[in-house]
This record gives sequence, C-alpha cells and structure tokens, in this order.
Amino acid sequence: MKGVILAGGLGTRMLPMTRVTNKHLLPVYDRPMIYYPLQQLVHAGIRDILVVTGGDSAGDFLKLLRNGHDFGLEHLRYAYQEGEGGIAEALGLAEYFAGGEPIAVLLGDNIYQNPLKEAVDAFRRSSSGAMILLKEVEDPERFGVATVDGDRVVEIVEKPTHPVSRLAVTGCYLYDPRVFDVIQTLRPSGRGELEITDVNNRYIEWGEMQHHVVSGWWTDAGTVESLRRASNLVAQDRGNVVLNAPTTS
Repeated sequence: MKGVILAGGLGTRMLPMTRVTNKHLLPVYDRPMIYYPLQQLVHAGIRDILVVTGGDSAGDFLKLLRNGHDFGLEHLRYAYQEGEGGIAEALGLAEYFAGGEPIAVLLGDNIYQNPLKEAVDAFRRSSSGAMILLKEVEDPERFGVATVDGDRVVEIVEKPTHPVSRLAVTGCYLYDPRVFDVIQTLRPSGRGELEITDVNNRYIEWGEMQHHVVSGWWTDAGTVESLRRASNLVAQDRGNVVLNAPTTS
C-alpha cells in the first residue's frame, strides 16, 4: 500500500497568514501541520508516500521535508496541483505514483489523536473496495455526513442542513486502484471542483464501502479557529506516539 497526502489549495480561509506560506506549513503547537499526516502514514507502516501540493509555496515542502529521512523514509515524492480543482482532482495526480496498488489518502490539515494503523491494517486484509474513517461530532453540518446501517454505509451527504447522523467523514480515505477510474468519470460540482464525496458515493453504490470509527479526538486545522483548537489538543496530549513526529536536524 502507498500513501498520499493532499496539501494543496490556496488557504483563503486562513488569510492573511497564507499570503506568505501554504496553510499545511503553519505550526500546530510545536511543528508544521504537514508533520502529523506524514507521521500517521509512517506509523501505519507505509513507506512510499507522495505529497500533492500547489501554489507559490510548493517548494517550501521540499525545503522542510527533504527526502523524508527524518521520518525514517528512503525517499519522499512530490506532485504539483495547478489551481484549486478539488480533493478528487488532486488525488487524480497520484495515479502514476500508485502504480496499481491500493492507497491510503490523508488530507494534510487533518489531525488525529490516535494511530490510524488499525484501520489501515483492516483495509490491507480486504481485496478491494474503499474505506472511510468516521467520527461522531457535535457540528456535523460542517462536514460530509455518513448514514450507516450496521456494517453498511448507506449514503454520504456533503454539509447537510439537517444531518441525519453525527458521523462526520474525516480526512482519511482508503481506496483500491479503481479510484482513479472513478475520478476520470467525475464532473465538477457547483463549486467547480471534483468532489471526494462523489468518489465515495460511487463505492457505496457498488456496495464496496467499508467504514471505521476512529477513537480519540479528531480535528481539521483548515480555519483560524480549528488551527487554534488543534494546537491546544496537541499541547494537551504530547505523550501520544503519533504526535511525537521527529524534529528535523
């Protein structure tokens, strides 16, 4: 299995800070935001990782992460997304990198308290399909919301006005190689983007979507308020193994 971290976008919700840097390079407590998803993938045993980024600060990822040696990697790969075409478009840039293998995808601004290795290992044991990671939240209207019936995911609705559950779809997705065929069939949404929810709903239509409810806290860090919250949560939980990402030398 290979890993993909999506760290593009213009970060307009975090202006003026993002006028001078990519939002995924902003600090969450004592280290850059991008460290957290990278450390999650490494902790899950994934050693071949692609970082998809974009914008004027793309080169700063190379300065910071270099070849990934500080994370125990032999190498780290990079891809460049032009503009803001959505999460699914950014993921489409990883097709050549994936090389027909399943992939674990993490949004670069999502931070989890606990390791994701259990979910990754469970997906490794399956032969095909996809898996989404869910978390019960107090404000589900901010996220894609999943309806679950036993082991079956029935539907995902993006930012519903009246959520039918509190199970938010977090920013970790596990896919078999067919995900790239799905992306090629997508049409831009009203926002002009290729939506990852449309990808996930395709797997649901096929009856091949698994789900895993994550333990511990989870937060995005893509707004000023959620960045503050993420920093506070990390500061309170420095003993967690996944949060102990290496410091660069």
